[in-house]
Amino acid sequence: MREAQDRYPTRIERRPKPFERLDPVVYSQGSTQRDGPLSEAQLRDYDDQGFLFFKSFFSPEEMQGFVDDLQDYDRDTELKKKDQVIIEPHTDEIRSIFAIHELSRRFDRLTRDPRLLDMAHQILGSEVYIHQSRINDKPGFTGTGFNWHSDFETWHSEDGMPQPRCFSVSILLSENNQFNGPLMLIPGSHRWFVPTGGQTPQEHWKSSLKNQTVGVPTPDVLHRLIDKHGLAAPQGPAGSVVIFESNVLHASANNLSPWPRRNLFFVYNSVANQAVDPFCGQPPRPEFAATRGEVEPLRRLQSNAGAQQGQPLAASFKH
Repeated sequence: MREAQDRYPTRIERRPKPFERLDPVVYSQGSTQRDGPLSEAQLRDYDDQGFLFFKSFFSPEEMQGFVDDLQDYDRDTELKKKDQVIIEPHTDEIRSIFAIHELSRRFDRLTRDPRLLDMAHQILGSEVYIHQSRINDKPGFTGTGFNWHSDFETWHSEDGMPQPRCFSVSILLSENNQFNGPLMLIPGSHRWFVPTGGQTPQEHWKSSLKNQTVGVPTPDVLHRLIDKHGLAAPQGPAGSVVIFESNVLHASANNLSPWPRRNLFFVYNSVANQAVDPFCGQPPRPEFAATRGEVEPLRRLQSNAGAQQGQPLAASFKH
């Protein structure tokens, strides 16, 4: 495995104070490289706030097939036994399914939809691949939340991601509203790297994917950032999309409403930012949680089939 200098030290005995990020947010430079679906105003907003929200980006018809797949997965007792499927701590319901794009053609094709992939090229200024994909499902009344964290802090420490040259696309498969635990973000927090305390335990992923306690900022740091930047919780119907920078602090609350909250996540990473040895000193997490080794850049879909609003994407594989 390759080694790299640790420019973002975290989870060490003497915790450094938060410091300004050392890398750009938008990597494309010059008028040609910045060409893409996002306007200059949107790129500035992303650079300043760390996220963008697109209401009704996809049609509800496009999303229905993914919801049908998820319901099939929830009934699949054999699938639930796999490590890549995380079960809620106190129920038999699915909390997350990782490497979701490897389970079906439908999800795989969506990672290469030009509407998403062209944004990834424009923001990251390079070819990209999927570092991680997952569905987070919060069933009504029982779905539990996710603690405050920076994805990059985890991916840097536990996966060996050198830089925050990466972002997540969150696709709403069901309505996200104020009651069912929508994604919360601290706008502008992506411009600060927040080291956290506590050494990373062995096989930390087995517990952290259910309930993360290591890699969580202290309340005083969260207070200062929220007092300065406020909070945002993008809400909208199925088919809406949030893209958020890998270092922005985010969380979500328990779902105490009767309505499920189902979100699909694709993590686009630059091919120039592939994982090296984890900086926490532990063995790498499983491949389903973090793509390692040689990667193939994602290529745009060759056909417009399934890439127009209102047209369903290709049918899923059977597993």
